[in-house]
Amino acid sequence: MADGRVFREAWIAGVHKHFPGEPKASYVTPWEDTPEWEREAAAAVCEQVQQFLQLSAGHAARLSRETKSRFVATCWTAQMYKHFENPKPGYVADWPELPEWQQETDADIFEAVEQAV
Repeated sequence: MADGRVFREAWIAGVHKHFPGEPKASYVTPWEDTPEWEREAAAAVCEQVQQFLQLSAGHAARLSRETKSRFVATCWTAQMYKHFENPKPGYVADWPELPEWQQETDADIFEAVEQAV
């Protein structure tokens, strides 16, 4: 499960659901065409959510959607610093600075991992 596909599929579904207008092609690139660094980052975040759920004996599922979204966003930001010396500001923006569609998509990612565990 930690290969990141759950993350990527939830991201794409969330973008289609929450993004206002037509998303950039890179936002909805299928897993097979996703760059290696992004696959690694998705797998790492997926694993972090999975571990968080396991270590809380599943009780992290009771967190608010905002808290779930913040967790995913924080884990993703750490991956951006891992993969890029000077990441784009949008890659490492703090949660309150993210657009609403991205906040909602991050919550959807957490819940998709939750369902897959």
